[in-house]
Amino acid sequence: MWGVYFSAHWCPPCRSLTRVLVESYRMVKESGQKFEIVFVSADRSEESFKQYFSEMPWVAVPYADEGRRSRLNRLYGIQGIPTLILLDTEGHMITRQGRVEVLNDPECRLFPWHPRPVLELSESNAVQLNEGPCLVLFVDAEEEGELEAAKGLILPIAEKIMAKHKAKDEETPLLFFVAGEDDMSDSLRDYTNLPEAAPLLTILDMSARAKYVRDVEEITPTVVEEFVGDFLAETLKPEPI
Repeated sequence: MWGVYFSAHWCPPCRSLTRVLVESYRMVKESGQKFEIVFVSADRSEESFKQYFSEMPWVAVPYADEGRRSRLNRLYGIQGIPTLILLDTEGHMITRQGRVEVLNDPECRLFPWHPRPVLELSESNAVQLNEGPCLVLFVDAEEEGELEAAKGLILPIAEKIMAKHKAKDEETPLLFFVAGEDDMSDSLRDYTNLPEAAPLLTILDMSARAKYVRDVEEITPTVVEEFVGDFLAETLKPEPI
């Protein structure tokens, strides 16, 4: 497995992630698993690159090879740093969210960090809402077992879509989240101007500043599947965020 690490010494979040990533890298290697990382620098000078790279136990694209560094940025559509892309042994992408995975799994128990079909919305993974369209099912987390029940409801649909697009060597067109009642969920509702109802079934497309809301009394697997199908068929009318 490979990691392609886009980072720079001048970027404080990069330096923080590097410290964690070094420990994760060593932990994985010591466990006998195959894992290599390639550092793609966004440093502003070769001196800064050398200083930063001296803290890393992996390999790097030479700073002087600006053409290769630029091609890798274009290939993976890098919009900001730090970004850690994880690839399998054949070069197929496992996830663009290596940063989130490393920070959420400091003991590397979930290595090689294959995407989970359904995520529980949290402060650490909320950045993924900006990666593309996301289905978010808001539930009343005060009800015991509601979050797990919500995950179970949408899990088969998420798995089906992931499997379909993985077979075509494509990225999944929709990420799946469940959200309870906490500060992160409240902030998301406020930002997207969603009602306080729970359960509430939505699809949010932050880059397009669009939202889709399915207003029904009861959310069932059939309701979710039809909502997702209509979205992918582009038959839903968006509301502005």
